[in-house]
Amino acid sequence: MNQTRISKRFQQLREEGNPGLIAYLTAGDPSMERTPDLVLALERGGADIIELGVPFSDPIADGPVIQRGSARALKNGTNVAKVLEMAKRIREKSEIPLLLFSYMNPLLSYGFERLAVDAVAAGIDGCLMTDLSVEEAEPYVGSLRKAGLDTVFLAAPTSPPARLELVARYSSGFVYLVSRTGVTGEQDQLSDAVAPLVANTRKFTDLPLAVGFGIATARDAAAIGAIADAVVVGSAIVRLIENNSDSPELEQKLEALARELKQGALSAKKQ
Repeated sequence: MNQTRISKRFQQLREEGNPGLIAYLTAGDPSMERTPDLVLALERGGADIIELGVPFSDPIADGPVIQRGSARALKNGTNVAKVLEMAKRIREKSEIPLLLFSYMNPLLSYGFERLAVDAVAAGIDGCLMTDLSVEEAEPYVGSLRKAGLDTVFLAAPTSPPARLELVARYSSGFVYLVSRTGVTGEQDQLSDAVAPLVANTRKFTDLPLAVGFGIATARDAAAIGAIADAVVVGSAIVRLIENNSDSPELEQKLEALARELKQGALSAKKQ
């Protein structure tokens, strides 16, 4: 498989010795028309990779902030096909790596063979399927990889070595490490489980390791940037969108948040 934009970006970050910033937003929130501009704002602020969230009616892994974002996006009529249209619009102005972040149900409804072809045509670089068990991943991974897409899987502090090995085997682009058990959302402090999880996963793969769940501030980003290859931020971004959905300054505020988070991550490498 040829290098995707995701793997190329991580190669560049590794050569620079810098941690990356992966920014999640729910596609279609606050509107389908505005999503591409929000992605460009995040990129201007320093985001290295964008997770484009496909809204789902039962997002069991997500906390209340992203659940509300999904509800708003669904109300706007957002679905897989519409998210791919947004990706095409983003590609008209940017080469930022795009990761389709979804639960399985919308993707199965769309059809996996069709998804693989259409996603590549739209400029998507990879897929993260939140609720796909890695033990059952092989047939889906085959379709997506054949089309040239990265496949990203989740590992948690509770993942035993056998599961970490499977996650490493079926992931490409990077591995997403969940900082704690439970759902997404900002936390007062980061879990003590992060460093051991990074160390344990590293035994099985040389892929970049990105840590998410509960990261909301520059201070959090610095703590993760010191031990991982990338920081993933979602709820803090979706909350800012929620609180400023009608503001003409939303893009400006989103750019400022991304810049603050990226600088936080970079500060870890300067110490």
